[in-house]
Amino acid sequence: MATLRLGDIAPDFEAETTLGKIHFHEWLGDSWGVLFSHPADFTPVCTTELGMAANYYPEFVKRNAKIIALSVDGLDSHLKWIKDINETQNTTVNFPIIADEDKHVANLYDMLHPNASDKFTVRSVFIIGSDKKIKLMLTYPASTGRNFDEILRVIDSLQLTANYSVATPANWKDGEEVVIAPSISDQDIPAKFPKGFRAIKYYLRMTPQPNK
Repeated sequence: MATLRLGDIAPDFEAETTLGKIHFHEWLGDSWGVLFSHPADFTPVCTTELGMAANYYPEFVKRNAKIIALSVDGLDSHLKWIKDINETQNTTVNFPIIADEDKHVANLYDMLHPNASDKFTVRSVFIIGSDKKIKLMLTYPASTGRNFDEILRVIDSLQLTANYSVATPANWKDGEEVVIAPSISDQDIPAKFPKGFRAIKYYLRMTPQPNK
């Protein structure tokens, strides 16, 4: 199987989830998507992550992004785990968790970690654009919980830079200055960026976020 790369079409699949059977591309529709995997049900770090994802759910909705999780355990196990997540994280899991017992989706997305175990999926994150292309891939070790503020920050950056000729600098947050793409000449800046700009170097030009 070829390794997935940024810009590839996210593999399509059909799967059973805690909210019913889905056809992935159809389920995404014209939304962005966040697919994140877990090694197994009833794992401590992942319990906190799924609870955090549920608490952040309104933020994903604001960004027209759907979230979906995956574990290679079965549907009954998922439903029992959700009860624990809701109880311990003071939340309500309201997004689907894929039951990937045959590891079909895990293999499609190269989530299996044969050096660690031929069963456990690595803890991956895929951000998928409304064009169904993979925009970001992250893989976390088992000992480090994912940062959902960072996932939201990346979606903000991806959606902004998809529509404007800009990039976002280090540690950028929504509402802060952005970098003007090098392909834009100084002469063209006033028409594209009427808020003005400041040139730090000829290749490093900053402008207020254009959609704010």
